[in-house]
Amino acid sequence: MNTLNKLLLACIPFIGLAACSGGDTQDRLDLADPAVRFVHAAQLAPATTLYRGESAQSDVTNVQYPFASNYFDVSTENSSWTLKNTATLAVLGTVALNPSRGNKYTFVAVPDTAAGASLVMFSDPYNKSLSSEKARVRVLNASPAAGSIDVYLSAPGTDISAASVTPTISATAYRNAGPASGNDSVEVSAGTYRTTVTLAGTKTVVLTGQLVLASNKDVLMITVPNPLSASATKALVKVEGTAGVTDLPAN
Repeated sequence: MNTLNKLLLACIPFIGLAACSGGDTQDRLDLADPAVRFVHAAQLAPATTLYRGESAQSDVTNVQYPFASNYFDVSTENSSWTLKNTATLAVLGTVALNPSRGNKYTFVAVPDTAAGASLVMFSDPYNKSLSSEKARVRVLNASPAAGSIDVYLSAPGTDISAASVTPTISATAYRNAGPASGNDSVEVSAGTYRTTVTLAGTKTVVLTGQLVLASNKDVLMITVPNPLSASATKALVKVEGTAGVTDLPAN
């Protein structure tokens, strides 16, 4: 939605907007403070703490895999964000961020052979229509063994091998988000979906599961190594507003 439309819609009585947009009207109008969350998706990494400048963030202090915070508001000040080993204070990664109002940012500790984890960040401008009640879905590829992946959200029983069935989110490389950072999450109608992850550009299945999407929910799926096999991948699911993460349920 362009800026002019957002400003015009801001003149509509707020109570009416809140009723039709799931209570996140200020985010959709780019009026809310920027928000940050953190996901610890590195199984072999130590407990970590996220710092903004020199300040440890209370929502992300001494956290271990698997962990995901909910979004918390931050100021629009340009800052460096640093992930540290809580015990040794060794730096695992640093990302500069100049946050904008209405935008949301996710920091992720992903597996790294050198220090157990490294830090990546992706942004979501949250340009969701005021009238939309669809769920918002994004994938984060934190599984080195999977390579680049495609994600299919399909009706139960769908045969994804058919040429007519195309990915919902395509070609997400390791350490990256799909859709890519700076783009909006995919909007999907509420319902139950067979979730299939394949090697990008192929119908070679990496994993399958079931994802239940509710109206106006923000859902992040994170592919991570499966400890049962060096070459296998599993998925974690973060539903914004609920605590932590859960494993992607089986079909």
